[in-house]
Amino acid sequence: MLPTPGCALRRSLDDWFERSGIRPEIVAEAQDSALLKAFAADGMGAMFVPTVIAGIVSQRYGLVEVAEVETVRERFNAISSERRLIHPAVVAIRTAARHALFT
Repeated sequence: MLPTPGCALRRSLDDWFERSGIRPEIVAEAQDSALLKAFAADGMGAMFVPTVIAGIVSQRYGLVEVAEVETVRERFNAISSERRLIHPAVVAIRTAARHALFT
């Protein structure tokens, strides 16, 4: 089960499949990751989730982690209409990202 064609994660997954010589049998495509999780929990197939939440998703939905695909990345952007960041969560994300990227 995969995200719908056209989204960034799907393009990354399709590239990885091609590089790896994998031809998946796609049984479902959805924009809503919660829908894919429900399908996976019902035994319809495998799905991809970010590594950072894989343990939580596995526990909550009764799933088993099969593998980690390190070469597939998902990108997130934070956009603010204010000239400076003031929300504590956004400031923490920015600080962690700067630390991870520049140290």
